[in-house]
Amino acid sequence: MCGIAGFISEINIEDDILEAVADSLKHRGPDAYGVFNIPGSNTCMVHTRLSFFDLSDKGNQPMHFQELGLTISYNGEVYNFREIRKELEQKGYTFISDSDTEVVLKAWHAWGTKSIDRFKGMFAFAIYDSKNKKLHLVRDRFGIKPLYYTHQKNTFGFASELKALRASGLFQMDTDWSAVCDFMVYRYVPSPKSIYENVHKLPPAHYLEYDTVANTTAIHEYWKLESGNKKDPKGELPAMVDEFLRKSVQRHSRADVPVGMFLSGGYDSSAIAAYLKQNNYPHAQAFSIGFENWERSEHQYAQIVANHLDIPLQSQLLDATSLDYVDEMPQVYDEPIADISIVPTYLVSKLARKNVKAVLSGEGADEIFGGYWWQKEYYRITHPKSIKGKIKQLINGKADPVKFYADAASMGEFNVDELKKLLHPDLHQYIPEDPLWFYRKHLKKEWSPLKQMQYMDIKCFMAELILVKVDRASMANSLEVRVPFLDHELFETIFSYHEDAYYKSEVKKYCLHENIKGKLPQSIINREKQGFVGPDQYYMKKDFYSKVFQQSKLKKQGTFSDDYLDHLMNKPYDWRKWKIAVMDKWFDKWMA
Repeated sequence: MCGIAGFISEINIEDDILEAVADSLKHRGPDAYGVFNIPGSNTCMVHTRLSFFDLSDKGNQPMHFQELGLTISYNGEVYNFREIRKELEQKGYTFISDSDTEVVLKAWHAWGTKSIDRFKGMFAFAIYDSKNKKLHLVRDRFGIKPLYYTHQKNTFGFASELKALRASGLFQMDTDWSAVCDFMVYRYVPSPKSIYENVHKLPPAHYLEYDTVANTTAIHEYWKLESGNKKDPKGELPAMVDEFLRKSVQRHSRADVPVGMFLSGGYDSSAIAAYLKQNNYPHAQAFSIGFENWERSEHQYAQIVANHLDIPLQSQLLDATSLDYVDEMPQVYDEPIADISIVPTYLVSKLARKNVKAVLSGEGADEIFGGYWWQKEYYRITHPKSIKGKIKQLINGKADPVKFYADAASMGEFNVDELKKLLHPDLHQYIPEDPLWFYRKHLKKEWSPLKQMQYMDIKCFMAELILVKVDRASMANSLEVRVPFLDHELFETIFSYHEDAYYKSEVKKYCLHENIKGKLPQSIINREKQGFVGPDQYYMKKDFYSKVFQQSKLKKQGTFSDDYLDHLMNKPYDWRKWKIAVMDKWFDKWMA
């Protein structure tokens, strides 16, 4: 995986600025870095490389082909690039490298923006077209790879991470207080916002076109997940899923270097481990994180799976001192993100990077197969079986899906009243009238109740929280994380069916269960779902919050209410404290 950045400006961008930008992204690509000023334009691109295909210098970037009039800075993996390359060769294209970067660039020359439809993988890239004087920014369908952009005064800039835009010194990077309010509601800053004013995330499944002559920007959505209602009377869907996953794991393990895996002993990571073994992958090795003195620690379940499949496993146990790593998280994550596993994800990535450059991970399985508790609960209350339940629904009406989802996903509710209590009155103008606007934006009212929850998970919980966490934590350690479940054709297939075909309330993740029940120990099959978390007492230590709040610059300058923080300190269990602590650490690092 890699880091990308670039600038189109009326002013001359000095070499020392570009080097500072590259230096800020070197963790994303320590193998090589390049800076390229595109001839005949006022455009420059930056790239730092973490190499997997064609480890030679031929795969270095930015990659420029003068005869095509195209230059690319690319972050990602297109796993079907060899198949696309054969198609391009039949059209007369020749290749000087064995990298997927060159395939992406020449596919763009052949098919333009329609080439994106052919790419299976994770990617964020920039292509400058010298002939048409246009820059295109493209982000993958699920938002696995990040991409930020800004257009201020006479300069357009883009980068994989916010710290690269900061390092350039070319832009104002002022706090967007409406984004702070959103963070307190969601645990993340939702697209297209970033934590900074006038700096934006390109949303997943979108591309941006910047016309440098007309000085205009247009954003287009190139992929939408549709819902269907096909039946599966013969029960053939699990077998189709099995073939999808076998091939996806095979594609995702392609590399010119060994690929490992994160292993928790849950359904998803254990399934990936089983498919790796089924595919006879020769370099399988696993990495896990656990917690000392906790009976539910995941490392012990990971060991059961590793022993069963004969896969080497390395585990690290965390204790209370690992909370000290919270001080490092603002540097890792760039903008505040209050997922409770930001530290464990960072540490398991650090552990894995000592041994491999890439790992497979299980993100996406809960979203596609209905594995989250709130999906199951919403299905239950919207499909009452008893007469009493049906009468209750008739009297009370259907549950509000957005309110239900917010209660499940926010982990420490901040409504308008709570935000007013927390924030100085001067900031109340930034509180949104509808704090749940982002959930509501992604509510598919015409879809079935279960699919409504799944879609909000895909667009909100997964795209904005989980995948961001995984990308930053891994890339801070120069580790690539690959996610085989996030095959867009698998999602399209599953969603083309009526939910009864893939969701059985009595069978956990039915389509996955049917394919792993004979490949893994029964203790793993029967295990209750557990997120990537530690014991609650790990996150609710009074001494930790007392220290953070006492030193809080946001409190000292009056931004956060002293009385409100004291109120929270008197509550032994409240996840709003975690959100405030994460925000305070971010502010102290980047803005104080």
